[in-house]
Amino acid sequence: MESLVTSGALLDLVLLVVALEVIALALLGNRFPRLPPLTHLLPNIVAGAALMVCLRLSLTDANWRWTPLLLTAALAAHLTDLWVRARSAAGKS
Repeated sequence: MESLVTSGALLDLVLLVVALEVIALALLGNRFPRLPPLTHLLPNIVAGAALMVCLRLSLTDANWRWTPLLLTAALAAHLTDLWVRARSAAGKS
């Protein structure tokens, strides 16, 4: 189990599951109208994926320059998520 974590393979598996989740949401979005639109979920998913990639690179001793880049991408996606949620909430009131 230790090698699964330290090699980054566990995070690769989690990222694969996240990618499959995005595909499933894209395919099922039209069949289940109560699901939030993928465009509303994507910023949150991207933020989480950027953090997971950052962790994976840290675990595998990748070049440190990727860390601030990925953290900035996660922040940008997080702020986009907050903006989408605020707009959605404002439209409901």
